[in-house]
Amino acid sequence: MAKIKIGRMVLGVCQTNCYFVYREGEGRAIVIDPADHGEKIYAAMTQNGFKVEGILLTHGHFDHIWGCEELRRAANEKTADRKEGTDSSLSEASDGRKVKVYACADEKELLSDARKNVSGQAGRACTLQADVYVKDGERITLADMSCKVIATPGHTAGGCCYYFEEAGILVSGDTLFLESVGRTDFPTGSMGTLVRSIKEKLFVLPDETLVYPGHGDSTTIGHEKQYNAFLG
Repeated sequence: MAKIKIGRMVLGVCQTNCYFVYREGEGRAIVIDPADHGEKIYAAMTQNGFKVEGILLTHGHFDHIWGCEELRRAANEKTADRKEGTDSSLSEASDGRKVKVYACADEKELLSDARKNVSGQAGRACTLQADVYVKDGERITLADMSCKVIATPGHTAGGCCYYFEEAGILVSGDTLFLESVGRTDFPTGSMGTLVRSIKEKLFVLPDETLVYPGHGDSTTIGHEKQYNAFLG
């Protein structure tokens, strides 16, 4: 089986990391946190030979969801267009479903409230309804790849990370950064809860696990155990 790879696009006013995960040499991908310009994300994926099979959200803050509705709409409209054409094999995601958005169940309230997700204060109010709400420990399988949902409340009440164990990859959103952690002064945030989430849920992963955060450069679990001053 081909190796799982991860790519990144840096988008929006907050320079948010939007990731796409795929198997090397294959044309199907999962997009994580479409931060802004959903049509551009879709165009970039298509131009590079990728078909979007699903969209995962680590949490519901504006800078991680502003492009989500556009991306979902574009992916579903284009697959519908292809279904009407001659190549029916390209009509939908590989399992026959439309492209869906996944989020942690505990983030539903924040996603639906422009004040709590800070989009209103940021000047572009945005609310969102996920297609699938998942819980801690659930597995999501898309594009022949499987990841585990790890609920990590603290940055927001329904924040989560996605662990691709096969590849040793953790997409951490704004829970854990390179030698830092997510801010907790927005609605539903709690520093005590965040620290517990990281220590109890993430620091039990192998030290060599590659961590891809919502902003900035990647790191590893081992590095954060040793050098993250917020978690000493």
